[in-house]
Amino acid sequence: MIFVRGENLKVGMRLAKPIYNKKGVLLYERDSKLTNQGIESVKNFGLIGLYILEPAEPVPPMTDEDVEFERFQMVTSFAIQDELKELHDNGRIKVMPNLTASIIKGYGRLDHKINFVQNLRSKEDELAKHSLNVAMLCAMMTHKLNVKLTDQNETVTAALVHGVGELDIPDEIRSREEKTDNDKRVIYECKKRGEPIIEAAFLSTPTIKRIVSQSIKLLHSFEQGQPVDMKRTVTGAKVLSTAIMFDNMTAMNDVTEPSSEISAVRYLMEHEDVFEPDIVAALMDSINILAPGTSVELTNGDKGLVITENKLNVLEPVILSFSDNRIIDLGQSLIYGDLKIKDVMKTMDNRNIIDREALEKFGFGNS
Repeated sequence: MIFVRGENLKVGMRLAKPIYNKKGVLLYERDSKLTNQGIESVKNFGLIGLYILEPAEPVPPMTDEDVEFERFQMVTSFAIQDELKELHDNGRIKVMPNLTASIIKGYGRLDHKINFVQNLRSKEDELAKHSLNVAMLCAMMTHKLNVKLTDQNETVTAALVHGVGELDIPDEIRSREEKTDNDKRVIYECKKRGEPIIEAAFLSTPTIKRIVSQSIKLLHSFEQGQPVDMKRTVTGAKVLSTAIMFDNMTAMNDVTEPSSEISAVRYLMEHEDVFEPDIVAALMDSINILAPGTSVELTNGDKGLVITENKLNVLEPVILSFSDNRIIDLGQSLIYGDLKIKDVMKTMDNRNIIDREALEKFGFGNS
């Protein structure tokens, strides 16, 4: 699989991922060949490019849930983009309650973990995709925390609109990889500018603005190395701040290299004074980070395969070493000392490399 930018796409290239229109109608299935019309669709949708299969490469496996996840992301991000512009320009919302309801219906009642795959973002759709991902994470996390439906609804809505002020960020600052102190100041001022817009649009539910305001302040204080008053921070703001940080670290774009989920989670755990352990635990209980079949690299340089999750500590699973087929239980610190997983091995489109065949070969197919 390779990533091909829009200007380099050619008729006949095979798609590694499906293409949907704004209404969720499938236009091109995986493994279908690009046409001139398909290339035009890519331009019209504002996509940077597409993931393309090599000439003899088989179609990578995806579950029905994975396919629906990507379809939902693409379709809903278009709607969020339009809604945020309407909110920013005219101070009105049109379909926001429907968007919140659909996210909670699809991802706020799950009884299992999902593969949370990041899609590549362009400058044009970055805010919409970020807002959607953060809202989906908030829906899952609040469900795991057993918050009331009213609180879940307000937190997910806050996640969808929290970045409306970012529409004022100048393009030259947005596209700069290394932000200066002045850039960061401008970004923070733009974020704060969105708060009165949110307050006016949600007069009947003031908690939404409170969640947004507290999360913006919390993350800004954290990034500036200033003390954070967590006692006065509502649960929704704590959840939203955790989701924002996780998504910012793992997001894919054409400027910066994303962190892996395991690196992002470790970072959150290292700062438990801001990202509270029970909320981070809810995040780890919502998405697959080290599911059986995941290929990993260990801190001693060896590579291996996760064969069993550790229910007590997700970051310390049982590993099958590739070098000598040895079973390593990272939860047994007395035996393996400070041996840990360094990182997860990824495909080019940021998916964890999963080897189900190796699991079955060694008798762990049903673990």
